[in-house]
Amino acid sequence: MLEFLNIDLVDWEDFLDLILRTAFNTGVVLILVRVLYYRATPRKDYLFTYILISLVIFFMCFLLENVKIEMGFALGLFAIFGIIRYRTRQIPIREMTYLFIVIGISVINALANRKVSYAELLFTNAVMILITYLLEKVFLLKHESKKVINFENVELVKPEHRLKLIAELSERTGLNIHRVEIGRIDYLRDTARVFIYYFEQDSWKGIDQDEAMMSDDGDDD
Repeated sequence: MLEFLNIDLVDWEDFLDLILRTAFNTGVVLILVRVLYYRATPRKDYLFTYILISLVIFFMCFLLENVKIEMGFALGLFAIFGIIRYRTRQIPIREMTYLFIVIGISVINALANRKVSYAELLFTNAVMILITYLLEKVFLLKHESKKVINFENVELVKPEHRLKLIAELSERTGLNIHRVEIGRIDYLRDTARVFIYYFEQDSWKGIDQDEAMMSDDGDDD
């Protein structure tokens, strides 16, 4: 076996194992985030993040599996990830769940040794895909999102005008708002802080329909 500076140039058995595991893990992650997540919530920023985080976690766990890591280095690595996490904006709970799934699947696929059979590995990944599919497609769980709006017409925040308030906010924002909550009211500026709640999946459907109509208009030209 060829070596350079006491390091093997290539170990064909381990290299083939790396290729097969990478292809398998990438395929599973693409099914989860591209087929299931992205079709329900077409957010390219999260799609980009999930795929790259999955690859980084997978390669890090796979390549460092046989490397002895001291406790100080391990704690420093977790501290770096903690700093990155706290310096970013808050991630919605649904997106955080997908992130946890992607990281967990990547770690499992990378660290599964010879004591774990291929049947067990396939079953684990298949169950994650199946459960995610059932929750997204079969049970049709809708994901409620929340926004804060400074509304300038305090007359509509009265309880008897609640339906008019929802209708006006829906027209202005283009979101399918189903409930609102009234926060702080500033009578000096004639404004009120309103919390609007809508189903994110419905809003993405509206965007898709608008894009389809725009493309149809372009075709007519």
